[in-house]
Amino acid sequence: MAADPAVTCACGAPPAPREPFLRRGGWLLPALPLWVLLYAAAPAASKWTAFRLLGLTPGSRLGEAVAFFLYDVPKVLLLLTLIVFIVTFLQTFVSPLKVRDALARRNQGLGNALASLLGIVTPFCSCSAVPLFIGFLRAGVPLGVTFSFLVAAPMVNEVALGMLFAMAGWKVALLYAATGVSIAFTAGLVLGRLRMERHLEGWVQDALKAPALGEGGEERPTLTGRLDQGVQGVRDIVGKVWPFILAGILVGAFIHGFVPESLMAGMLGRNAWYSVPLAVLVGIPLYSNAAGVIPIVEALLGKGAALGSTLAFMMAVIGLSLPETIILRKVMRPPLIAAFVGVVGAGIILVGYLFNAIL
Repeated sequence: MAADPAVTCACGAPPAPREPFLRRGGWLLPALPLWVLLYAAAPAASKWTAFRLLGLTPGSRLGEAVAFFLYDVPKVLLLLTLIVFIVTFLQTFVSPLKVRDALARRNQGLGNALASLLGIVTPFCSCSAVPLFIGFLRAGVPLGVTFSFLVAAPMVNEVALGMLFAMAGWKVALLYAATGVSIAFTAGLVLGRLRMERHLEGWVQDALKAPALGEGGEERPTLTGRLDQGVQGVRDIVGKVWPFILAGILVGAFIHGFVPESLMAGMLGRNAWYSVPLAVLVGIPLYSNAAGVIPIVEALLGKGAALGSTLAFMMAVIGLSLPETIILRKVMRPPLIAAFVGVVGAGIILVGYLFNAIL
């Protein structure tokens, strides 16, 4: 009996069932209006909860701190969820392997510039520093170019820029991006010229002598697969960083409600010569990410801290954090670690002083 052409394909196999509309992205239709509604309701809801439900006094230190916390928690989490979803979806079009290959065997200067720019749009962070560092070097990427990427990827990542744009405006976000890329470019160029490959750990040098393992081709995901990766990115990133976000908002709420403007302006103001080094020294030991530190940045700016000092603090937290340094110690010896921290730290301090002077 002949097969029914309506239920079989040319190869004799039945056609794949069509995915439901909601599975193919239809869930975005109700999700986006709900996101807008929740984001728009956050200011009024925070004031009602703080001043009506909890009975706190408007204008009091405790009342303003609680209202700031209740407003920033949903605002930051909603912004982070949306930005992470969009960024992760877009990153499915960017192959990390192709990024690595594009940087391989580039000469200094051009390679540093390309690495600094590619660091903005690729899904790497300090937690992937060790495998990233070895993989890039084994692919033939020069040490200085690898450093440019290592600085730019966590410091000027797209989530940081999206959050900064939403909470501080496009001028601050653009300023942060330009200075971060400049620091990454200069740091990689300087470290490359120092020829410090001998200060890599011995096992890393042995790994570089071994032939690189072949890597299979990458499959292009479907639209449904890209959306699924966006959702998974939200689960992975927001699910891991929300405690740091709450801690950052708590610190920001305390600054907003209890720290006098005169004190903050005196410590991190443009007229205090020590404000930029102090901001960097305070930022390095902190373990946070862009989403967790931006509420603190928002509160510091609101209390009169200078923009250059505040950006230096943010860069130190994200780009020179102590945990990242500990991770990099697995592949670098102390002289190379010291050179990395010294060059990047000097760039951050220089940028802080520059913008305190001109803005």
